[in-house]
Amino acid sequence: MSSGMLYGGDEIGALVFDPGHNSLRVGYAQEDTPKAEIPSVVGVAPGDPIKLESEAKVDDNNISTTPSSWKYYVDTTYIHTPRPNMELHSYMKDGMIENWEYFEKMMDYCYEKIIQSESHYHPVLFSESPWNQRQKREKLTEIMFEKYKVPAFYLVKNAALAAFANGRATALVIDSGATHTSAVPVLDGYVISNAVVKSPLGGDYLVLRAREMLESLNIDLTPSVLIANKEVVRDKDKPRYTKKNFPYEITNSWMTYMTKKTVQDFQQSVLQVSESPYDERVAASIPMVHHEFPTGYHQDFGSERFKLAEGLFDHAMLGAGYIAATSAGMCDVDIRPALYSSVVLTGEILLYRASVIA
Repeated sequence: MSSGMLYGGDEIGALVFDPGHNSLRVGYAQEDTPKAEIPSVVGVAPGDPIKLESEAKVDDNNISTTPSSWKYYVDTTYIHTPRPNMELHSYMKDGMIENWEYFEKMMDYCYEKIIQSESHYHPVLFSESPWNQRQKREKLTEIMFEKYKVPAFYLVKNAALAAFANGRATALVIDSGATHTSAVPVLDGYVISNAVVKSPLGGDYLVLRAREMLESLNIDLTPSVLIANKEVVRDKDKPRYTKKNFPYEITNSWMTYMTKKTVQDFQQSVLQVSESPYDERVAASIPMVHHEFPTGYHQDFGSERFKLAEGLFDHAMLGAGYIAATSAGMCDVDIRPALYSSVVLTGEILLYRASVIA
């Protein structure tokens, strides 16, 4: 889809947007890495209240609780800062854009703060999930041409991009995102849509399991941004810290999001996937990993770090290995060897060391 002109090469400054439930990646097509990775949530807080006009004198009681405007906050620094009545909202659902108002706020920020250039100068490539709906695709195209005036626009399946990024035109792409894990067969750069298999197990599922385990150990998950100061304590000793005092109440959505980030930090530094089916004795023989939480509490973690990560693989009907085999089995028998010989892993699964598909 374009405005009638042909674009190609490295000199055009084409932009790539790769939206996901956890973050949005944006950058230039000719560069190896994204220019920025922005959380896929938007902070929304009320603006100043409106004073209502009155024939009588205006007093403090004549103030509407309706905000004159809403303030929007985008990117890590802004949404990690606690603000009065600020709610965090995601514009993604099931790998697709759901809230277009918040999505446009994100795009405005990308052009103004990240790209720092007018949108009509840059052709755009947008990735999409293999199950994206036609009406959402049309809506995105309409926004990009009518609001941002892009000279050219192209939508491509994210699984095909993952295969090409690894030098494969044909591959079986295992994409483990925040809300789900999918197996997507790609043949000569095209996704075989009727062989896509999804599992509801993803990064959020592991966050839930990790949080349950940490809370069962009575580990305080207070986010670092709420801690004024802390003392050094011994291994497994109760943390000693002082919380910051705010003159306003923090919203539940903000607190839930920041607690999730604390758990994700723990996952990324501690969790590991076993290279063979999980065995308690084998896992216990592997050296432990030390981790310190924002409160100052710290301890070693052993076999539990393997047991948690195993959640993506050990479910008979939902594990990554099962959906990979099911997806390949739904393809023509002639292309299965090519798929099995080129398995590409992408997404949340790559955050854990020794990720393999059993």
